[in-house]
Amino acid sequence: MDKSKQSLTGIALQKFKRNFWGVFSFRFIAILIVLSLLAYVLAPDDSENANQMHLSIHSKPPGFEVTIISVPLDEKQPTTFYNYFSGFPNTVTEIPVNTYKIIGNIIYYEEYTDEPSLKITKQLALNKFPGFKSIKDVEKKLIGKRQFILGTDKYGRDVLSRMLVGSRVSLSIGFVAVFISLIVGIFFGAISGFYGGKVDALVMWLVNIIWSIPTLLLVIAITLALGKGFWQVFVAVGLTMWVEVARVVRGQVISVKEMQYITAARALGYGNFRIIFRHILPNIMAPVIVISAANFASAILVESGLSFLGLGAQPPIPSWGGMIKDHYSYIILGKPYLAMVPGLAIMFVTLAFMMVGNALRDALDVKS
Repeated sequence: MDKSKQSLTGIALQKFKRNFWGVFSFRFIAILIVLSLLAYVLAPDDSENANQMHLSIHSKPPGFEVTIISVPLDEKQPTTFYNYFSGFPNTVTEIPVNTYKIIGNIIYYEEYTDEPSLKITKQLALNKFPGFKSIKDVEKKLIGKRQFILGTDKYGRDVLSRMLVGSRVSLSIGFVAVFISLIVGIFFGAISGFYGGKVDALVMWLVNIIWSIPTLLLVIAITLALGKGFWQVFVAVGLTMWVEVARVVRGQVISVKEMQYITAARALGYGNFRIIFRHILPNIMAPVIVISAANFASAILVESGLSFLGLGAQPPIPSWGGMIKDHYSYIILGKPYLAMVPGLAIMFVTLAFMMVGNALRDALDVKS
């Protein structure tokens, strides 16, 4: 197709599609977003925050398999459609066992343990399973093998389930932080570049002050001021990333505001804010999109660092940085996978966003 007949967006899209690693990374991110949205549908442990603990099978390797008896709880909470996105209430108590046998209407079992001297035989009668008429029905529906594909953490929780639910924190921090940084950065960058003079000097003074403070230190300060919590981290990270956006937008506005179509808009009597938001900003978004992809990766890294320091998402909310914090000591205890699994996830997601950012930079480069 003749490029002269294509729109600039169409040309950029064609160039992006020819970048193998950019397309591959974009698909990887899209799959991860779907997995995070459907986390409680796909996770083996669909309890809220994937927080079902089995202390007797803590720190087990990937692929570990055990027999589990599920004992119904007396109090049952109704499930709603909202539970598919927030997790389901616990309706059973899960008991990992080494062996079990049925005699009459009683289940005799040995709770799971790696120490033969600690084996204790316990029993469960049929009356512990309301709604079941025979112990054989209980065996068919409530006793079975469970495989932990990525193993269990130090509390006996399913690592795969917590990885899926934890992906929501990393992706959410990226979206919210980038959104905040775009709103603040575009506003200050646009008025700084357009008005110049004292306004420009004031904005750049503020940018330079914030720029001179280490990002992680500034985020920690804001987090301490706002308090620990899920949403506080989002706001803190977003408020530290707007300076990069502001500098890019300011430079682009300065180069564009003297163009002929801006002069024509002024001649037609359009107001300054209409010129900025209707005529200038739509024409300078390409570099802003590129820097947003880089900021997305940076936000994930910052959140992971905060969670590692205990300032990010608070337990029992799973986050990849928090999982590394809980298990980094296991690296020297012969179980490095407990820290490596979330670490590799952070690395791959960050790399994917950087690759998408590089592909967008090449696709939107008018010189190429």
